Amino acid sequence: MIKDNKETWIKAGYELFSIAGQSLLKIEPLAKIVGKSKSSFYHHFADLELFTEQLLKYHIAQSKIIAGKEQNCKNIDPELIDILVEHRIDLLFNRQLRINQNIKSFALTLAQSNSILGAAFVNVWIKDLDLQLSRRQIEGLFSLALENFFLQINSVNLNYEWLSGYFGNLKKIAGSFI
Repeated sequence: MIKDNKETWIKAGYELFSIAGQSLLKIEPLAKIVGKSKSSFYHHFADLELFTEQLLKYHIAQSKIIAGKEQNCKNIDPELIDILVEHRIDLLFNRQLRINQNIKSFALTLAQSNSILGAAFVNVWIKDLDLQLSRRQIEGLFSLALENFFLQINSVNLNYEWLSGYFGNLKKIAGSFI
């Protein structure tokens, strides 16, 4: 039996938002996923807006966990890719924030998450690729790569093979700058 607590609702909502987006984040389908009544939802959250705020806070916490793991990486393939595969739902959540960044709270959470994740990722990238570019050039290149990354990922292709190919291509592009 599924435990009826806030965390159960948040994790289910987080995954639903990550895969299906904001437009399908509704209480009734969420209650079916969790296996609880809608009144159970209202017991924990006043409304969908408050619930969404909790999802955004949860995402920032997840971003900090990922960044902590990234800081210990020595290379992109396989270490960083393993972390990204493990946290694929978090990456898909970030993608949904990007798609819906016209919503102020989503844009703010996206910026905060990118700041948390970006710094750690750039450091792994610099070490792994041995880039001889200025920090500003690297951050600019990373910004473009990040935008491209989120345009391409989805729940089907976000796996080790695709990520390995993606970062292999990125390595070739970055190498052409040297």
